[in-house]
Amino acid sequence: MTEVNRPLRVGGWTRFVTARPRLSLLAALVLTVLAVLAGSDVADRLGSGGWEDPAADSTYATKALEREFPDSQPNLLLLVDSGWATVDDPAVAARARSLAERLSREKGVVGVGSYWQAAPQAAPALRAKDGHEALIAARITGDEKTMGETLDRMAPHYRGAQGPVRVKVGGIVAVRHDMQTIIKEDLTKAELIALPVTLVLLVMVFGSAVAALLPLGIGIVAILGTDAVLRGLTEFTDVSVFALNLTTAMGLGLAIDYALFIVRRFREELSAGTAPSAGSQPGSNRADAVRAVAGTLRTAGRTVLFSALTVAVSLAAMLVFPQYFLRSFAYAGIAVVLLAAAAALILLPAALVLLGHRVNALDVRRLRRRGEPSRDSADSGDSSQEGTAWARTAALVMRRAPLFAIGTTALLIVLGLPFLGVRFGTADDRQLPSGAESRVVQQHIRDGFPGSPGGGLEILAEGKATKAQYAAYRQRLAALPEAAQVDGPLVRGESAYFTVLPKGEAVGDEAQNLVSELRALDAPFDTKVTGTAAVLVDSKHAIGERLPWAVAFIAIVTLLLVFLLTGSVLIPLQAVVLNALSLTAMFGAVVWVFQDGHLSGPLDFTSSGSIETTLPVLMFCVAFGLSMDYGVFLLSRIKEEYDRTGDHNEAVRHGLQRTGGLITAAAVILAVVMVAIGNSRVTSTKMLGLGIALATIMDAMVVRSLLVPAIMRLTGRATWWAPAPLRRFHRRFGLTEGESSPAVADDHARDKAAAHS
Repeated sequence: MTEVNRPLRVGGWTRFVTARPRLSLLAALVLTVLAVLAGSDVADRLGSGGWEDPAADSTYATKALEREFPDSQPNLLLLVDSGWATVDDPAVAARARSLAERLSREKGVVGVGSYWQAAPQAAPALRAKDGHEALIAARITGDEKTMGETLDRMAPHYRGAQGPVRVKVGGIVAVRHDMQTIIKEDLTKAELIALPVTLVLLVMVFGSAVAALLPLGIGIVAILGTDAVLRGLTEFTDVSVFALNLTTAMGLGLAIDYALFIVRRFREELSAGTAPSAGSQPGSNRADAVRAVAGTLRTAGRTVLFSALTVAVSLAAMLVFPQYFLRSFAYAGIAVVLLAAAAALILLPAALVLLGHRVNALDVRRLRRRGEPSRDSADSGDSSQEGTAWARTAALVMRRAPLFAIGTTALLIVLGLPFLGVRFGTADDRQLPSGAESRVVQQHIRDGFPGSPGGGLEILAEGKATKAQYAAYRQRLAALPEAAQVDGPLVRGESAYFTVLPKGEAVGDEAQNLVSELRALDAPFDTKVTGTAAVLVDSKHAIGERLPWAVAFIAIVTLLLVFLLTGSVLIPLQAVVLNALSLTAMFGAVVWVFQDGHLSGPLDFTSSGSIETTLPVLMFCVAFGLSMDYGVFLLSRIKEEYDRTGDHNEAVRHGLQRTGGLITAAAVILAVVMVAIGNSRVTSTKMLGLGIALATIMDAMVVRSLLVPAIMRLTGRATWWAPAPLRRFHRRFGLTEGESSPAVADDHARDKAAAHS
């Protein structure tokens, strides 16, 4: 059936995006070039911290100590190796003192101290147990960028052989600097891997090289635009360097999802409604393309817009948390989602109008079947064989709905069981590859030094006090069972600070317990505790306090948006529950692999025995949003068919037939991008990339393909029920798709016949 003579009717949005397509694309090119210029230095302006709560006692104490006692918190450690001699050898001691004195004269460096200059009670903590290594400690001042520049300038002059000793550079500032550098290097490698592999997969999906380039172009525009947005945000707030990974992954992933949906529907409308011919009237190809774009935007376009809203809502939930690490992902994620949707709904239609039937050009499949006629139905994005296979899959699942529903649910729950044993910690040097210098220094300290040099807890004391009161308080500190050593007080005016070294690791359970003991200890003055363990305790508290609000925000807004899409009361509840269930495998794998250390050899990482506190929150928000993305694609097509036929079972079958291949292809492509990101040498990035890749595959191949059709078969026509007031509300404010074109409707009828043949 052809619709060449059907009157050309387009909506306002279609007229807007197709009126001057060349001008639209030229404007987009100019804006993209400006975005490249604006965002070119974004990586250099991003931070590598952001795990702390700005309103916590530990943050207040840290800032006060930096102001009142700038030398109180060393963030730079020089590990001095004396070789065969001991650190007490006269030549070694003389050289080490010389290095410390030179370091104290460096610009931007304060609070230099060392084993060779320390007070007798502090010296043992700065000397290795075997007597062949000792520490020089200092603090580099300034913001993260300034500290990194200072480290780059001075480190080469201290690293390596220094007379009778060898020196390695470590400390928190070195760890963060190495992490930032490695992330930037790994991101470049990931992009070089992901882009060509993605292009190959898109060619395999579409068959046409021209069609395959469109989603990739949309993704590049979204990534470059988000880089510019992040660069602008750095003028007003802190942004984490880790957000760049999300920009690349979601920029490519979502742009490709949206473009796949748009291009496929366009080709479907084009091939079902019109066919180019030698007898076509001049300009009819343009009219055919505009008509196809109108049908595409009326259906798939609304789905893309709705999907972008649901994903943005999931990412916006991270704005509830105070840590700028999480907030940065919200900034990057919301920007990249909206830019990807805007590019798919503005630039892509303009390009499709210009291409028309040439969107099927450079069909690589014809190279394998020279002499065979072109199959337009295959060019629409699903081969008839593939569509029939998905229809038969849906029919099988619905015939055995209880079996598939119980089986897949049980499988997902079992895969998630390891998460019950999760232990939360903080990101430390073990995130870095084993050969990174700053990690080597920290590992030597963990293995060979008593206590936790560089990881002590600082107590800020404010208010008037006598020497006797300070002395009595110190005695109570020393009596605590988790305290290995107590130094201080150092008094300036009405402020003083004590340093307490915990037994065990700087952020271990003993150190965290010590934080609670210190805060509960009575004192005749106001006290605030800071240090690595205190920051971790406060971060865990902030996340635990705000997590219910974030989950409630996601759930409530998702319920509302899915209701506006479907008009059903039950489907929104199903969507929230099934989306959450699809994440169980990801969380179980994260604990089993990255906390417990399974597969650490093949994946090349070192388990710290815990999961960084903010990462599960980040992974939940991102993976839930992506799960909703695929859910919306499937539900919108099911709803479209149900509105057209009123046949619930047929609507589910048709929805999976039309979107099963598309969702699977999109999930595989996104998983490829995430695996490329997960190839990073930084463990947190590896965990993020591989975890979300697993969640994406499980959602597409288990939840969307098996669990959703089974559950919808069990709920039957009740799936679409809503009370009368809500039905009226939906009719007035609903976000349902428009009707498909008559030609596409005829194709639906042919699909149904083919599926039952």
